[in-house]
Amino acid sequence: MIRFFNNFVKATGWPAQLICFRTKVYYENKAVQSRRIRGSAILVSNHTAVYDYAVMLFVFFTRTLRYQMAEVLLRKKVLGPFLKNMGGILVDRDSTNYSFMSESARILEQGGVVGIFPEGRLPREGETPPIAFLPGAAYLAISTGVKVIPVYTNGSYFKRSRARVMIGTPMDPADYFTNGRSEKENIEAFTEAMRNRIIELRTKLDERRD
Repeated sequence: MIRFFNNFVKATGWPAQLICFRTKVYYENKAVQSRRIRGSAILVSNHTAVYDYAVMLFVFFTRTLRYQMAEVLLRKKVLGPFLKNMGGILVDRDSTNYSFMSESARILEQGGVVGIFPEGRLPREGETPPIAFLPGAAYLAISTGVKVIPVYTNGSYFKRSRARVMIGTPMDPADYFTNGRSEKENIEAFTEAMRNRIIELRTKLDERRD
């Protein structure tokens, strides 16, 4: 049902997204990671607006993306049911219930793709994006061993300038795990590494902009 609904929404929404986003996609290394995602993966990117999710749906058109989403979205009367049918994973930021992590792990074990905005919220006025990443994405990657695909978006939506997205090469959590460190330290190290990769992709996108 979720896959069917995703396919329907993307097929019918394709013309509109061409007008609203006009997304141009760049690659750090297309031979290693293109828009086609094979097997299970965790997709992480910076968070600029609520439209980031829509852009990712069309960038990775051939896969069903199961995104972790805040309670403020999934509890809205109209938007909430729509996002649930799209496969949204409820993250209640005011609760100590972490069932969203086990649900995410289950999706990955079944070969799916889980999307996460590690910043956890949109940057506030005066904050320099990307703001500090939360540890959830790193914990999920390390505990499942699933690769992380870093993506940067410039957040230019509904503007004259085009939305521009840079897809990075996958990160293997095993490369950031050190036996001499505690689990907490390994998670913190991988969390910071992901944020640094997003910043690096931003720089590369600026250099290749046309």
